[in-house]
Amino acid sequence: MSRTTRATLALQQAGVPFSVHTYDYDPDAPKIGLQAAQALGVSPEAVLKTLMAEVDGKPVCVVLPSDREVSMKALARAFSGKAAAMLKPADAERLTGYVIGGVSPFGQKRRVPTVVEAAALAHPLVFINGGQRGLQVRLDPKDAVKALDARTAAIVA
Repeated sequence: MSRTTRATLALQQAGVPFSVHTYDYDPDAPKIGLQAAQALGVSPEAVLKTLMAEVDGKPVCVVLPSDREVSMKALARAFSGKAAAMLKPADAERLTGYVIGGVSPFGQKRRVPTVVEAAALAHPLVFINGGQRGLQVRLDPKDAVKALDARTAAIVA
């Protein structure tokens, strides 16, 4: 497994301090983020998952704790929209350039507006996908928000 991805390169370019952590990815896990947390030996709320959605037909990136679900109403509100829905996996892969299970908010092929769950900022360090299955980057969530030029909002159900 390569420890250098578009995500890690984007973080380096942004001057964000981070560390790289690998784990044995289980493609059959029902919840990828929860499996990553267990494999890394950390609490699920400290492992943030990356989802691709759309608000009023426009793509957005959503980063939230792996043990929570996104509220579509709250997501739409976070972007001053009326309706939100998840992107189909093939559309998410095409938009980001990453495969499902390895989608990172950093270094996506096409940069889209991003929202990070506000509660994630309570952690001094979080894990976020590093751009491939089985690879996580550990960083300060405030640095992640800054590097992504993201907004924060309460978006969990």
